[in-house]
Amino acid sequence: MPPAPPVDSSVDDPAGNSASDRTRRIRAVARDLLGFTEFRPGQEQAMQSAVAGRDTLAVLPSGAGKTAIYQVAGQLLDGPVVVVSPLIALQRDQVERLAEIEDRAGRAAQLNSSMSAGDQREVLEALGDGTVRFVFLAPEQLTKPEVVEAAREAGPALFVVDEAHCVSAWGHDFRPDYLRLGGVIEQLGHPTVLALTATAAPPVRAEIVERLEMRDAQVVVAGFDRPEIRLEVDHYADAYGKQHGVLDRVLAEIGEGRGPGIVYSATRRGTEEIAEQLADRGLRVRPYHAGLPRAEREDTQRAWMDDELDVVVATTAFGMGIDKPGTRFVVHAEPADSVDSYYQEIGRAGRDGKPALAVLVYRQEDLGIRRFFAAGTPAEEELQQVAGLVQAAAAAGIDEGVDVKDLREETGRAATPLARDLNLLEQVEAVVLDEEGAAHPAEGAPTPGEAAAAARELAEHHERVDQSRVEMMRGYAETTTCRRQFLLGYFGEQLDEPCGNCDSDTCSGTPEERAAAAEARAHTPFPVETAVEHTEWGPGVVMRVEDDRLVVLFDEVGYKTLGIAAVVEHGLLRARTPA
Repeated sequence: MPPAPPVDSSVDDPAGNSASDRTRRIRAVARDLLGFTEFRPGQEQAMQSAVAGRDTLAVLPSGAGKTAIYQVAGQLLDGPVVVVSPLIALQRDQVERLAEIEDRAGRAAQLNSSMSAGDQREVLEALGDGTVRFVFLAPEQLTKPEVVEAAREAGPALFVVDEAHCVSAWGHDFRPDYLRLGGVIEQLGHPTVLALTATAAPPVRAEIVERLEMRDAQVVVAGFDRPEIRLEVDHYADAYGKQHGVLDRVLAEIGEGRGPGIVYSATRRGTEEIAEQLADRGLRVRPYHAGLPRAEREDTQRAWMDDELDVVVATTAFGMGIDKPGTRFVVHAEPADSVDSYYQEIGRAGRDGKPALAVLVYRQEDLGIRRFFAAGTPAEEELQQVAGLVQAAAAAGIDEGVDVKDLREETGRAATPLARDLNLLEQVEAVVLDEEGAAHPAEGAPTPGEAAAAARELAEHHERVDQSRVEMMRGYAETTTCRRQFLLGYFGEQLDEPCGNCDSDTCSGTPEERAAAAEARAHTPFPVETAVEHTEWGPGVVMRVEDDRLVVLFDEVGYKTLGIAAVVEHGLLRARTPA
């Protein structure tokens, strides 16, 4: 087992045990509870921090064992563990895993809207009397006063926020319900907070800490690199060639015994068409998307986990919580909506540490569908109408709020754009959505006109950032330099040497050429993570440095690629002291 990270042994944890005692106890619990003989990068450091009672953000790669952090820490803290998780399926999976070691870990339970009122009361009572040690719930549950009060009375020792990037508007999977968690944490008396995510660039990390109101947070970032995954991009000029390119790639991998694998498509129709074509060629394959019946999706997931399928062809609905360590390849039939999403999706391959493959089958025109999804800002009049209806209902004494179905009838708007409007209004603190999805005015809400203007401005900002993410996906697909350096650089991690495990020109170059490229990057005037100010685009952070270019993430306009020569010649950037 590797040595523990340096700690100050003079500092006592809340239970009065020294740091050396914590190290011994953490390792003993990890061994007895989970059979650990060694830790993955970042795991023990995060456990040390959480057990010492310090708020902790752990950014560990997919498959790096984030759940083990709270499973072990929860045994060494005096009180129950509340785990906020965004999906019921993900919660159920974690409860089932803990059930296998219940005699050592303690009982775990879910709390969600699919349960009867009686079953929910039983869980809360069990949390209070100590018979439940881990409770898993969605953030919507914490809009209920009775749930918050029961959790407060139980005195949780650890408040875990899984998939913590959902709290950040910069994140690729932002969920407004996560915005309330900071206030809930304070209502609970601010137990130790443990935030977990696999994908968080520096701006996302900063926003997670701020939104969750974490105190003196310890940020543990393990390397993003997954060197066992080979990175490739297959280029095609036309739709017909690309379609057959996807099929040929999958058939080749399965034919050589390098399966099973996942194929991601941007559309539901695409998943069904590709699945049908692969089935016609003799593969055991099923489509998976949110439009399929729940029972069918669950059976597909079961068949996948039970090795009954060669391939699942899916939208991103086949996402969080899909953990099959032996997955050998991930093929994207279209670009992902961002490098964040792409990294997380390819991270489902090779979790057993053995060689795996990630292939993007790329046609430049396919970026159009991502630009379409990233586009679209609601009219200010529509936002004002929704905010006005919510406030009018409250003024009329309708305490139960406005049901979304009633809003759809009143406004004539479809469910998806209306949900977007409500999410924007919630972010600007004009409305609050409760567990049942009803909308209420937020305390101290602005007027409908002010709320609409603020929400519109926020939507425009989101659109600029989302469009810049699409452009970064294009940059990954079209780069001639090391793809792994590009991928890691996006997250602010510099890989000094080309990886040698991607299809780029750089990684097929000579050692002398690779050394020259590394030397050029080492002498850039703006190293990775430099805080900068642009003459037009304002403040930003350098995320990646190539031979002659650098990528900057600007606060207002998102990701931009700049030529270093032009930056220096025209004085476009200056280094600044971070706020």
